[in-house]
Amino acid sequence: MNIKDIAALAEIVRKNELTKLEINGESIVIERAPAAVQAAAPAAAQLAVPEQMHTAEPIAEVQEKEGVYVKSPAVGVFYAAPSPDSKPFVAVGDTVRRGDTLCIIEAMKLMNEINSDVDGKIVEICVGNGQVVEYDQPLFRIV
Repeated sequence: MNIKDIAALAEIVRKNELTKLEINGESIVIERAPAAVQAAAPAAAQLAVPEQMHTAEPIAEVQEKEGVYVKSPAVGVFYAAPSPDSKPFVAVGDTVRRGDTLCIIEAMKLMNEINSDVDGKIVEICVGNGQVVEYDQPLFRIV
């Protein structure tokens, strides 16, 4: 099973409000809780949010780093290179110009090239090749 298969399964779980996805070797178990359990789940999730808010200090550190963050415009799969056997578009230390292609985000079977909005130097690549990224998630930091 590759990252695309896992991403597709995760999307199915999210869209269908499933409660369990278990992958064990070649077997896959998918479960959906009864409606009464699903109705109670949002209330439990709301109670957990205030506790999570107290642990947001590392996020503040990320926001304080100098530079411009290039963020994902969509939920999808991050690809650092145009094909598996090609070299990455950019690496840490590379100088980029406005309009240079930095990566590709595959979203809904479409390959979206992500371009730099600024001139500068890549100082951080925030995600790994083949990783599923969320909307507005930092991908690169450019100074």
